[in-house]
Amino acid sequence: MRITDLLKREGIMVNANVSTKSEAIDTLVKLHDKCGNLNDVAAYKAGILKREEEGTTAIGMEVAIPHAKSAAVKAPALTAITVQNGVDYGSPEGDMSKLIFMIAATMDGDVHLDVLARLMQMLMHEDFTDKLKAAKTPQEFLNIIDAQETAQFPDEVAAPAPAAKKDGYQVLAVTACPTGIAHTYMAAEALQKAGDELGVTIKVETNGSGGAKNVLTAAEIAACDGIIIAADKSVETARFDGKPVYSTKVADGIHKPQELINKIVNKEVPVFHSDKKADNSADAGGNESFGRKLYKHLMNGVSHMLPFVVAGGIFIALAFLIDALSGAPQDGNFGSATPVAAWFKTIGGVAFNFMLPILAGFIAQSIADRPGLLVGFVGGALAASGSTFAAPGGDSTSVSGFLGALLAGFIAGWLLKMLEKLCDHLPRALEGIKPVLIYPLAGLGIVGVMMCAVNPIMGIINTGMTNGVSAMAQNPALIVPLCALLAGMMAIDMGGPFNKAAYVTAAGLLSTGVMGQNEGPFMIMAAVMIGGMVPPIAIALSTTIFKNRWTAEERKNGPVNFVMGLSFITEGAIPYAAGHPLQVIPSCIVGSAVAGALSALFGCTLMAPHGGIFVLPTIGNPLMYFLALVIGSVVGMLMLAILKRPINKKA
Repeated sequence: MRITDLLKREGIMVNANVSTKSEAIDTLVKLHDKCGNLNDVAAYKAGILKREEEGTTAIGMEVAIPHAKSAAVKAPALTAITVQNGVDYGSPEGDMSKLIFMIAATMDGDVHLDVLARLMQMLMHEDFTDKLKAAKTPQEFLNIIDAQETAQFPDEVAAPAPAAKKDGYQVLAVTACPTGIAHTYMAAEALQKAGDELGVTIKVETNGSGGAKNVLTAAEIAACDGIIIAADKSVETARFDGKPVYSTKVADGIHKPQELINKIVNKEVPVFHSDKKADNSADAGGNESFGRKLYKHLMNGVSHMLPFVVAGGIFIALAFLIDALSGAPQDGNFGSATPVAAWFKTIGGVAFNFMLPILAGFIAQSIADRPGLLVGFVGGALAASGSTFAAPGGDSTSVSGFLGALLAGFIAGWLLKMLEKLCDHLPRALEGIKPVLIYPLAGLGIVGVMMCAVNPIMGIINTGMTNGVSAMAQNPALIVPLCALLAGMMAIDMGGPFNKAAYVTAAGLLSTGVMGQNEGPFMIMAAVMIGGMVPPIAIALSTTIFKNRWTAEERKNGPVNFVMGLSFITEGAIPYAAGHPLQVIPSCIVGSAVAGALSALFGCTLMAPHGGIFVLPTIGNPLMYFLALVIGSVVGMLMLAILKRPINKKA
């Protein structure tokens, strides 16, 4: 067995910051754990310490090789560190140990003795040890060992036998986006195509709006080399415990599929260890920033909230439409004046009113797993009712709305996560009652006190925002720039954080609108939807009219964007934006902003939060809305024609 078969790059640390023998042992044990070599860290470390009690494992020449044979070891393995100034390891020669290997051996066989013998033969070469001590990176360290082992034991180096085809898949992947529509499947297709080009067998699970499809099995996970998670919301990851997992945004799955696959193939991804309590993909791979994790928690709430907003909003919009067609007066009873309208509005209102509890519940669930659902749902409901200590049943002046639900989801989720950590220290006998009694009871108390305390403050802010939107709607000098800004944001990243921020803002305000009295939220919703419709249509127009700017493949796929744009699926423009970002993105932003400004200037309203042309009857002033859409799309197309020169001419 070669040393390079037992030593992974992740198990090497050069220039380790340790000053004592104890710190060196701790570091080497942690490297074994990081590589997934151990079943029980504490038991293995106890074995190492027991061996050291029998006599030092320092061998002189500034080298030490601690080792232990233990049932806590999954498979024979090595870790190594270099220490610039060395540590006192009790060397018989009195020297400081600057190069330390740690052997982890299983109980069956004497692999550790074979490894010790091999290492000793190699370390007798002083130039070899000097090179290892001077290595600057783990990969350089590993290359030095490989070269020495090849030179010293040439009989082992032979032409490798043809590798037998591996059962299952080499690489697995999971893709997910907040809406579960376009990005999810685009990333899956890109990864599958890249795998075919690289000759790597790959299977991709899609967490779309219709649920998980092509679900990864336990056998496939056990057999694979690693897993890619390309997602903008939390996905279930405890099943990947002990496997290399690389977590990134869904856009990377679309734009960098080969790079992601190569990370797994080249073993550049650390092993993921689930804590078996919080099942958050944001922790997988440990390679995401705090801001990225915040975004994924938020999008987990948004993705679950959207169906309630869309379906409920359209039902409410139909109620207004029915009353409008029946000639009902636009007073406080508008939308419920006729029995049919009242039915639609009541059913739609029930669905729509779940928006805040669902949003807060799934944000908290993303942070604290299943126990977080309680604190989130209750927190969102308390935000919607405006509960306070003086009026626990609700106070209309203290309704904290969308902002309060966000606060409930994040803060209550984190507080419950802390509670889970504290409960880890409880006796094991109480393990069974934690999820059914301790977490729910303490969680309810936490969120109840928190929301009753913050609702009066957040209610003032929420009321101020609502009144501000109402004032803007009466002043074109204010509402037009706001609508232009939000519409332009829809085209910045076409389904990414800016796009979702604009959309969620509009959807959150929609419930505060009243036809004939406060139409500002409806105007904002109209501007946001038109801003999302412009980019695909502008692309489709450009590929149809300015054909010499595009390749044959781009022209072929262009007309599909007419349908996607009219259906309010902004993501249709993503492949073009990815290929020509400096030309496409600015053009789409300007086109969307123009369309949003014109929509507001024309007084267009939208009572449904989604649907494109399919909710045309719910659009106020539809002819002018269509004109704004055409103008914005043409502006985007013309700007794109200026920025993107013909492909057969030099720029």
